[in-house]
Amino acid sequence: MEDGALNGGNVSDVRKIGDAVVRKQGRSAHFVHALLRHLADVGWGGSPRVLGVDDDRHETLTFLEGVVPWQPPVPDWALSDAALTALARLVWQLHDLTAGSDLAGSAEVVCHGDLAPRHTVYRSTAAGLAPVAFLDWDLAGPGRRTEDVAHVCWQWLDLGPGVPDVQEAARRIGLIADAYGLVERGDLIPAILWWQDRCWRGIETPAVDGDPAMQRLVSDRVPDQIRQSYAWTVAHQHELA
Repeated sequence: MEDGALNGGNVSDVRKIGDAVVRKQGRSAHFVHALLRHLADVGWGGSPRVLGVDDDRHETLTFLEGVVPWQPPVPDWALSDAALTALARLVWQLHDLTAGSDLAGSAEVVCHGDLAPRHTVYRSTAAGLAPVAFLDWDLAGPGRRTEDVAHVCWQWLDLGPGVPDVQEAARRIGLIADAYGLVERGDLIPAILWWQDRCWRGIETPAVDGDPAMQRLVSDRVPDQIRQSYAWTVAHQHELA
């Protein structure tokens, strides 16, 4: 891939320079860098490596080669049973590698906090394109396993008014939960609703306070779309469960 700006960012600019990626570090960079170093120390290939930070608070990370489905809709190949199974297992690996760590503290695990197709790298395998790594760890933090699994269900299945088949969405939610090994599932649909409600509020509140990135999302009517998704999920929550 040639050097230059990378697509898919909603908030910050990201540039590829050689085998590295340079971006403005987030507010929780200290925690994120500690997490990425922990994942590197245990030999996990599902995250980039931290290479350094300059005086202008730009961080340099390793570039992960592959396909990133950053534009909606989610491609069909990323929704195959094999791809969703591999995705759930990748999330499980992350959680198991952080459970009981100082980074997780008293929480179950460290969650990525923003799992989405646009933050996922896919590579070719014998079974087709499969997820191998996650990008954009700015929102990572201690949490519950269910939180990341719920975010996966929302983002990959695009739960909202555009879902053509509620029963198929419910089947895929079950597939993801099975592949992850999620035992307690009563909190899964409520966690999806929690994410949707939290997300639109998390855009509108800083937008009112003058955050230009969030104001752009408001101008694009993103909070309105998420509220519609929330209402749809409420209406179909029993079928999805």
